Formats: sequence, structure tokens, C-alpha cells
Amino acid sequence: MPADNHESTRHESTAASRRAFLKTSAAAALATSALPTILHAEDKAGSKAPVLGEGAHKFEAIHNWGELPSHIVWGETHGVAVDKAGHIYIKHRSDAKEPMDSIVVFDPAGKFVRSFGKEYHHGGHGIDIREEGGEEFLYLCDVHNRQVVKANLKGEQVWKMQFPSEAGLYQDIKQFNPTNVAFNPDGGFYVADGYGSNYIHQYDKDAKWIRSWGGGGTEAGKMRTPHGIWLDNRPGREPSLVVADRANARLQYFTLDGKFLSIVEGVSFPAHFDIRGTELLVPDLHARVTIMDADNKVITHLGYDQAWTDQVLNGGKLVLRGQPERFQAGRFIHPHDACYDKDGNIFVVEWVPTGRVTLLKHVS
Repeated sequence: MPADNHESTRHESTAASRRAFLKTSAAAALATSALPTILHAEDKAGSKAPVLGEGAHKFEAIHNWGELPSHIVWGETHGVAVDKAGHIYIKHRSDAKEPMDSIVVFDPAGKFVRSFGKEYHHGGHGIDIREEGGEEFLYLCDVHNRQVVKANLKGEQVWKMQFPSEAGLYQDIKQFNPTNVAFNPDGGFYVADGYGSNYIHQYDKDAKWIRSWGGGGTEAGKMRTPHGIWLDNRPGREPSLVVADRANARLQYFTLDGKFLSIVEGVSFPAHFDIRGTELLVPDLHARVTIMDADNKVITHLGYDQAWTDQVLNGGKLVLRGQPERFQAGRFIHPHDACYDKDGNIFVVEWVPTGRVTLLKHVS
């Protein structure tokens, strides 16, 4: 396991348990890396896929989704995004010595389309898509090279950048490790330095730095691992930024120019976001995917079962993530990102050494 993974979790509340995990993860990854990928797999016993949620929020859980080509072996599946054509982009991070493409694209049926991104092999993390001037672009966070990259949908780079020297907050590149990007309606964007300084950096449409705010702490406006960030422009809400303040086990809201607004509870270890209509989707590394209503009240925790969560967390040792033979259909281990497609289905990717992609097919 590279030093970057240890660096990325240094703000978490259980440093001792993290050290315990580091001792076991490498062996677990080697033992499980050869497991086959099954297109539209139902579950390990071949029985009907379980249904999660209730009422209007029922989803069929189809684990190990996607026809992975032979030249790719999943590492930790970290990010997912969907383009206008319905293609699904999965970004993973591998510890294998030989570089492989870190971004794999599937069509809506799960068929492989293309792959690219060997340069992010050890650092695959955040991935989001925005349309600009009629063309869609990827915004990528690389936690190995400690950079943010803008690229087209085939992976051709437009620009890449590291920490904003103008902010006066950094003396060394090792203090900067960006995790996710959010978009401003004016064409600018925001970078969450989730594994580095705990600051949020704002840029204009030309990628020029505007301001920074936050920093480490538990007070309102301070953060501990601001891992995910999103423009919350749901109907009836004043557009604002929501941040997954992960190690503080909360969401924080800010104005578009960085002024603190509010704190939202109801999460455990939030990772990132998506929105659909009036609902907020929150993948949570503590074994569940949360959907919140227009007032940020919890509608449902998909896949949630406290006894299962206790097994997953195991007092902070997190060994189950490296034991795919113990994974259960209809349960999550560590959801790291999730997003909706145009039909209201949800794609979930998990922070496990062998990777795991789940399609939550909307059934009501």
C-alpha cells in the first residue's frame, strides 16, 4: 500500500486501526485480485438480486456490474460519473506495479466502451463531468500526483494543476492532496483538499485562483477531511456548496463565496454527493448509501443494517474490505462515490481492494 493511502487517512479518528488495516490489505488484495467480473451478476448464490429501500425508493441491487475487459483488474473503485450519452465512467486506483488504465467507460448495458488514464494509475480518485460550450469535460483528482486535471471524455488533458501558491497556505506539495471537485454556475469550480490541508479552493472559469477557506478543526466552518463537495442547486434552494466533512461525521453548507451557512447531521462517514430533483444522494463509507429529502432529512439508508455495519467496521480494523468472500448481497462495505443516471438508477463504487461496482436499479 503506497504512502499516499496512509496520508489520505491521517485526519481520521482511528489512526491505530488504520495501521492495523495497512498490515492486512496488501495480502488480501493479492489473494483476491484474480476474481472474475460478472456482467449484471445477481449475487454469489445466483439467486434473485435483493431489493433495498421502500416506497418510492426501492432498488434492485446488482453487484459486480459491468463487463470488465481482460487488460483491467479493478483496484479500489473510487469515483463514478455519467455523461449525457448515458456512458458510465468508473475511476479506480491500483497498487499493481504495472500501470493500467485508471478510468473505464461502460455503456448503459454494462458493455465495455473504452479505457484510459494510465497516468493516474496509483492516484485514481474523484471524477465529475461538466458540459462547457457544448462539450463535456472530466474533472479528475489524482491523489498520487497531488493534482487536479481537466480532460475531454477520451482523456486528453486540457490542463493540470497542483496547490494554489497564491493562497499562501502551502510550503510543500505533500501538504496538498485533492479529493473532489464541484462546479460553480458561473463556469468556475471548487477543489476540496480532503487528504491535505482541509481547505476548499475556489477558481474562476479560467482556472485562476480566487479564494480559499476552511482548514482543519471541529468548529463550524472548519473541516476534518472535506472529502466530497457539490453544488446544491435543488429546486427551491438558494444555490450553495455542500461539503462532506467526513471525519467530523457531518455535512457543512457554504455560500458560493465560502461563507459558512449550516451543519447537517444524519450521516456517519460521508464521502461525496449527487442530486436528482429535490433529493440529495450521499454515499457513506460506513456501509450505506443515504438519500435525503429537500430539507436534508433522511429518507432512507440503503443497505443499512447495524449488525452488518459493526462487522464492516470491526472496531476500526476494517479487515472485511479485503475479504470479498464475506461480502453479502444487498449490503455495502465502503461506498466511496455514487451517482444517478437519467432514469433514476444509482451506480455505487466502493473502497475495497478488489473494487466493487453496484447498480441500484430503480424498481418503484
